[in-house]
Amino acid sequence: MNIKILSIVALGLLTSACNTIDLSQLGSIGSTLNQAFVPANEDDEKEIGDEAAAVLLGAAPVLNAPALQQYVNKVGLWVALQSDRPDLPWRFAVLDDPDINAFAAPGGYVFITKGMLARLQSEAELAGVLGHEVAHVVQKHHLIAIRKQARTSLLGMAASAALTENGHDAGQVAAVVSGAKDIYGKGLDRKDEYQADRLGVVLAARAGYEPYALPAVLQTLDRINPDASELGLLFKTHPKPADRLARLDAAMYGSLDQLDGVSGESRFRQQMAKLAASKSR
Repeated sequence: MNIKILSIVALGLLTSACNTIDLSQLGSIGSTLNQAFVPANEDDEKEIGDEAAAVLLGAAPVLNAPALQQYVNKVGLWVALQSDRPDLPWRFAVLDDPDINAFAAPGGYVFITKGMLARLQSEAELAGVLGHEVAHVVQKHHLIAIRKQARTSLLGMAASAALTENGHDAGQVAAVVSGAKDIYGKGLDRKDEYQADRLGVVLAARAGYEPYALPAVLQTLDRINPDASELGLLFKTHPKPADRLARLDAAMYGSLDQLDGVSGESRFRQQMAKLAASKSR
């Protein structure tokens, strides 16, 4: 485990009653990574997710705001419980990163940046963004992409050189980590993003939130100058907001008009106000 992750562990930031991210586990490699050529079971998924989460946490630390972390965990967990994989050890965290983005990693990890939070207007919009990331985990989008990337790297290794008496070596671990970095740098297939949008809307609606909150977020993003630095990675790794909106409109086409979900705007603003107040002290 690198020094940066160890320092995050020492902070002990995530203290809610929900399943939060146990950063002390992110450095364990596990013996199943040498099975890159077979379908991943849940244990494999968790170990690859640990490595992918470590990559993300190596790029941006967890925001030092325990109350906000607890709030985001509660909203995220409630949305995740509406999915087909409610029993995963779901863990949510806000990253101390001014860029506008959100990420997921296999096994139930979901991250949202403080830059994205600052652009949201309600709890329903938060639920929509988290629902999109939950959908990626449920559909195993990152898991499939990372394993495919790692498999490509491992093709150049002879089996005798790839395996040690412990079942794996540094080359295999490096292949998984490199695969994760590549996926988060270039993004998933566009069809995966469109699918996550559709399922994210459904999950948020099942959780009782306004079904059009995620489209509202996309409208907000579409109004931001596309050349803004805080949008650089998001726009590099995702389809344009206008394209996502068009796909969502075609997919939904009034099917959720009869649902009258909550916005949770007051609760959301209270949490953001508390965060602002704590930063000004």
